[in-house]
Formats: sequence, structure tokens, C-alpha cells
Amino acid sequence: MAEACSAAKEPRVHQLQSGEEYQEDIFREWRRSIVRRFYRTRNLLKNGTWPASIWNLGFMVLCLSVCMLGDWDLVRPINARLLILPAYLYIPQGCPLILKSIIVSAVVGFVFFLVLLYARRFMLRGLLAYRGWMYEQPKTQSYSTILWGVMVKVVSGYSPSLYSCQRSLPRMPVPTVQETLSRLLKSLRPLYDEDSKEWKSICKNAEEFEKSLAHKLQRVLMLKSWWSQNYVTDWWEKYVYLMGRSPLPINSNYYIMDQSYFMPTTFQTARTANAAYQYLKFKQLIDREKLEPLLIRRTIPVCMAQYERVFSTTRIPGEDNDTLYHVDTALSKHLVVYRKGHMYKIDVYDNQGKILEAKNIEKLLQWIIEDADSELDSISDSEKSIPALTGIERPTWAKVRADQFSTGVNKDSLDIVESAIFCITLHHENRDDFSSRAKFLMCGDGKSIWFDKSLNLITFPNGRMGLNCEHSYADAPVLAHLAEYNMTEESLHLCGFDEKGHFIDSDTQQSFVKPQKLVWEMTNDLATSIKSAQLTVTQNINDIDLIVKEFNLYGKGFMKSCKISPDAYIQMALQLTYYRNAGKFALTYESSMTRLYLLGRTDTVRSVTSESTEFVRAYFDKDKSAQEKITLLKRACEIHQTQYRDAMNGKAIDRHLFALYVVSKGMGYECDFLKHALTIPWTLSTSQQPQQQIATSPDCNNIEFQDVLCPGGGFGPVSDDGYGVSYMIPGDRKLFFHVSSKTSTKGTNSSLFMDQLFDTFKEMKELLESQK
Repeated sequence: MAEACSAAKEPRVHQLQSGEEYQEDIFREWRRSIVRRFYRTRNLLKNGTWPASIWNLGFMVLCLSVCMLGDWDLVRPINARLLILPAYLYIPQGCPLILKSIIVSAVVGFVFFLVLLYARRFMLRGLLAYRGWMYEQPKTQSYSTILWGVMVKVVSGYSPSLYSCQRSLPRMPVPTVQETLSRLLKSLRPLYDEDSKEWKSICKNAEEFEKSLAHKLQRVLMLKSWWSQNYVTDWWEKYVYLMGRSPLPINSNYYIMDQSYFMPTTFQTARTANAAYQYLKFKQLIDREKLEPLLIRRTIPVCMAQYERVFSTTRIPGEDNDTLYHVDTALSKHLVVYRKGHMYKIDVYDNQGKILEAKNIEKLLQWIIEDADSELDSISDSEKSIPALTGIERPTWAKVRADQFSTGVNKDSLDIVESAIFCITLHHENRDDFSSRAKFLMCGDGKSIWFDKSLNLITFPNGRMGLNCEHSYADAPVLAHLAEYNMTEESLHLCGFDEKGHFIDSDTQQSFVKPQKLVWEMTNDLATSIKSAQLTVTQNINDIDLIVKEFNLYGKGFMKSCKISPDAYIQMALQLTYYRNAGKFALTYESSMTRLYLLGRTDTVRSVTSESTEFVRAYFDKDKSAQEKITLLKRACEIHQTQYRDAMNGKAIDRHLFALYVVSKGMGYECDFLKHALTIPWTLSTSQQPQQQIATSPDCNNIEFQDVLCPGGGFGPVSDDGYGVSYMIPGDRKLFFHVSSKTSTKGTNSSLFMDQLFDTFKEMKELLESQK
């Protein structure tokens, strides 16, 4: 049993310290708590007074005090009015003039400061509600937009901290029912014959819904938008993510890869230690709110609320719905490392509360590899595969967790995993090509990734690495920001590696403790559950067909030279490819962020339009001239680009329909129209991966950094008979694509789709060049 095994090993609790050492530990913890409170108080004051600052208050009080004490002719009328205030402030008559002046100046200055603060805040919120800039190119902006940008800069002040802009962001508007229904029918129109019974039924049901139930639901939704920070985000997180009952790998979690070819070192422990160290520095910037908030065009802030739960967060399974468990910074000071079935806890802060240097983390990881490799037969196969439980259906995992992990040593070990900052998997086999590495990052080998954790760092013996990310708490751009932060440090500064690829020894001395191996009690029921879970996860892994490739013929440089939006260009290429692949059109999902609004996350761009289908049909029509095809292509791209901007501007339809459906269920209505509209399968699910979010990142168009470019990441197919396509546009010269599908579906083939997609890109280039 686990208790007997643990008793036979070195005790997990260190020997008792002397009284002097014990007092030093208490003092150090007290000092750390003071430092944490200082940062929290400072950030609270800074965020609460932004876009003004405490210095504005001090300057205002100082000026008033000088004016009152100076008693110059110019300021005497002002002083005469200010000196009336002491009577209202109950200041005694015999109070010295200096003290009286300071008190009056402080009170009046504070009132003026509050007026200035709220005036600037409401002015900034009104300015940020303007969206005209979004529909104009940066190089051809109107004078009114330029003036607006200057006003935003002036009102915003300077040096906002991570969450400073939150109180000035506008709230996401609720579209009108008429707009949403009109856009819904317009998006579905290309998928149905005009005379078909199904299309006529959809139109009839939409009309009946608008006349009957729609406005009642809309009023409730409008009421919620007045008192909540975002009318849809809390429901989206709860009902779409946390109430999803499917396994997390493939269906929910996504992955992010490292650089395409560049590696700062080929040693697994060194690369892992550096990445862990950079992530901990990123966490420190978040905790102290020193991370610079992202600005579009260096002017317009986006919501940064999702960064709060990047680290020390775990999705806890439930029978009906999951919950997010986030641990306070003071209580989460360790990582959990998986190696060949063994799991270890490593403390990554020294006794002074400082992050362990990367060199010391490397030593801990090397110790773990040697220890795990030397004890391959010390535990059973079931105990080696415990993480497989996080990859099965959520109700099943919730029941096993409640039965087997609620008491004793299993609960202690599970608490360590779930309270960790993040998890690391030190895999023992290389995945050399893009596709095999991406597939492992997505779903592992069925037993080595704790999918419930907000963040899993996965590394390979040759130094390659990547991330597996839980999706409910944050979207891909947030984790891409974290990955880009690390890759920028690696590529520009090489992070202190010596010529052999290990860290250079430093003179700094840090104390750290040996990793603690986690112990589990393995009952027969638990072993049976783990074996079943591993079988389920393995079957799901084998059913995934994932291909990752780079396209080198051209990049966004050529697309822009044709005066076409790169994203719209790629979406039209995907429409051509799917039509060539399946012989029909399919409902297509493209993700778009709504972080210009407070607590915004994503909405949907419906890429299939009447204009896109007209272009696709014309493209395959031999009787159409090249010029006609190009005209239709540009028209379809313009419509798509407008739709994308509308989605960012809160004018998309899918989140509105979803919120209306939640209200209808809450009010006890069964609305077949909304249910049908929301359950039409997304056969083609697409997403553009963010890049260059950090201003100091290497220039994507610099030939020197071509090997440093990241291929991005990907996800599983949303529909069993469809494709999941993500793409990265890293510069003017190349593109990266991730295509996933199910092998159990006869009509899909990721390799064939990828080949057809690349053929489409070549043909589109030839088409456009033929008319230059």
C-alpha cells in the first residue's frame, strides 16, 4: 500500500529546525506578506485613480497651498472664496494660517481631483466607444480619426498598469433582434436552396420568433447588460465550457508550438528550466501588475481580465458542471513535473521568496530525470497513468475523483497537483516533425498530461517544447502572449546558455530543496478506472488526423500587394478548398475577439456568404474570365473583412443568439428556433493565430529571424465530419497551417485537405498575377 511504501522511503517532512531557524522562517514569511500587501495596495491605488494619478492630487494640493500662502494680487479673489470654507469644515478660529491653508487645499484639491478623475474616465470610455478607426486603414485615416486618436492619448495619461484600463473600457452592446435575425438568415441563405422546405421553415420560424418571444427575451437581456459587466461572458464560460461533458483533449484544450526551427539549446532540462523561469517571471509581472497592457495601434486598450487566472488554476470536474479553482499567489509556490509515470513537486522559490534561477531549476529537473529513470519498475502501470483520468468524460472523472481522491494520501497528492502554478511533462521520446509533435501537444500519449491544469509545459529530449492549454478561463491570444514572451527572450537574449547548451553558473547562491515525489494509494477500483480511462483516451487519440505544414511560396506580402486583407484571402482559399474537397458549402466558423469591451472574449465570423459562394462557383466555371473571378474575389474579401470588424465591434450574432437562448431556458420557454440556430454544426471551424503581440518581438520579415518564427497552435475538429483549421501569418514570406479531422469519418482526410489547400494558394496567385 502507498502508506507502507512511503514509510520505507525518506520522510517527506524535513527534520525540525532549531528555534533560531524557526524564528527566521517566521520573519521571512512576515516580510513576504508585507511585500505582497504593498504591491496590492499600490496597484489598487494606481488602478483606482487611473487615468489620473496620485501625483496629480499632490500637485493640485501643492499649487493651492502655495496660492493661499503667497497671497498675491492675482490669486486673492480665489483665496477669498477658499477662506470661506474653514467655517464649513469646522476648523477652529485660532488655527494657524499655514495649517488652515493646508487643510483647505487638501479638501478642495481632493474634490477637484475626483471631478477630474471621473471626467477623464467617462470621457475615455466615450472615446473608446468610437469604432470608425476600425474601418479605416492606418495609412489612410481620416482627420477625424487622427484627432480622436490624439484625444485618446491625451485623456489616457501615461503608464497604465495591467488592469488600469478596465474601468474605462466600454461595455459590450446588445444588438437588436432585427439585426441579429437578418444577419442570421443572410448567413444561412447560401447553404440552402431558395425553394427548399428547410429554408422556408427557417424563414417562417424566424418570423414567428420575432413576433412572439424575441422581444420579451431581449428586454431581459438588456436589463442584464445594464447591471453586469458583460451580458454574455459569464454565461459563455459556464454553459459552453464548464458545463461541457466531453473529454477536454481534442474537444476543448488547444496547443501552442515553439519556434519552427530555432532552438536555444538541445538539452531538455536546460530548455525546460529556462521556459519555466520565463513563465514565472511573466507570472510575477501579472501578480505585481507590471505587465504592459496590450494596445491596438499603440492607442486602443483591450481587456486584460483573462490574465488573472493563467497560473495556479485548475478545472475541477463535476457531475453536472465543472468549477475553476484558482489558488492565491501566496499559497502556490511549486510546479508539478511528470516523468515516465512519476510525478514530483518542486518548489520554485527560495527562502527569500525569490524565483529560483534557471540554473537551479535545471538541476532539479535533472535530478527528477535520473530518479524517475532509475525507478521505472517501482510503481504499477496504473499509477504511471493517473493523468489519463483527466482526459475522459467529465462526469466519469468527477465520480472517480470523489470516490478515490477525497481522503488520505491521494487527496494530499491531488491537492499538490491542483494547487501547482503549472505542470511540466518531461517526455522521453522525440517528436521531430511538426505534425507528430503537434499531436502530442494536443493529446499526449494518453497518460502524461494533466489536462485539467490551466497550463501544461511539454518538452522533448531534443529540446523541443510546446504548451497544452485548458480553454475555459482564457482564450488562445492570452497564452500566445505568454509563449511569445518566452520565445522572444530565447531568440534575442539566448538566456545565458553556454556553448554546450547548459546554463552558465552564477555567483548568486540560492537555497532550494530536493523534489518531492508524489505518492498515490492504488486500490483495485482505481486501477480499473485508470485502465479504462487510458483506453478511452488512446482511442480518441488514434481517431485524430492532424497535419501541420508551412507554405513557403508567399505570405501576406503578396496578398497586400493585391490590396486584399490576408485573413479574408485565406478564408476564401479555405472556401475554395472545402468546395473542392467535399463538393458543397458548409457553415464556417472563424473566431474573432471582442476584448475591446470589458470582459469580452470571442464571437463568430460566419465566413460563408452569398458573395463567397458566388466567387467559389465562378472560380470553377471555365466560362468565367480571370478578371471576373478577381472582381468577385475582392468583393467577397471586402464583405468578409467588414464582417470581421463588425464582430470585433460587438455586432456579430452568435453570442447574442446564445444569450437569448439562455434567457429562454431560464424563463421556462422551449424555443425550437433558437435551439436549431445554435446546433447547426460548424463543419469548418477556423481561427487565425495571434502573433507579434509584443513590440520587442523579432521582426517577422527579417530573414535573420525566419527560423525563429512560431507555427502557432491548433485544436481538434468541432464537427465529427468536418475540419479544424488554424493558421499563422508570421510575415510576408510564409504561412503555417494546422488541419485536424477524425479518421473514423470516411469523408475527411487532413493530408488531402492540406494538399488541396496549398494547390488553391498556388492557383490563386497565378490568377491574380495573370491580370497584373
